[in-house]
Amino acid sequence: MTSTTAPTRQARLALTPNTAAAGLLDGAWWPYSRDLADELLPLVEALRDRFGRVTRITANPASWPVALRKVPVGGYAVHVGWFADQDPDTMILLSYSLGRCDLLVIPPETEPASAARLMAAASAPGNVRTTGSLMSEEHETDRLLREAGAREDAWETDGGASPQPRLRPRPVVGARMIYLPHGVRR
Repeated sequence: MTSTTAPTRQARLALTPNTAAAGLLDGAWWPYSRDLADELLPLVEALRDRFGRVTRITANPASWPVALRKVPVGGYAVHVGWFADQDPDTMILLSYSLGRCDLLVIPPETEPASAARLMAAASAPGNVRTTGSLMSEEHETDRLLREAGAREDAWETDGGASPQPRLRPRPVVGARMIYLPHGVRR
């Protein structure tokens, strides 16, 4: 009997470049689900080269339905601290070697275009916006885009599309047409 393990998915992660322009966040993470036990392994593996071995994380329990105290990751366990006063869209990861990594956690149900904007904003060098401000700005952007789309749809369906001009018959004037006074026959 052979045992097969399910392949792990790559973490959807955007990190700030290693520059002197440090910001409030180290990047953004967009998990596939709200199951921390399934989602943490790919994240920790993706961060290993840059931040070292992640040993602890802190998160808000409102974002994760099952609040585990330890999550097995490879050959060790990551300890989880749950803090209700921490921003629900923030995860802090702590490692032995490089200290701390603050990430914006994008809800799994977020639309891809919205997630891409959030990941780019959170991983921009020198970003000084908090996770709360990034999320509220994105909600406003998303609302404005939906309203603009609705206005455009209304324009197209309510007869507002570029109307075809009504053509009035006009006499054709050209080289073959010569005006003849009334009553003159050719």
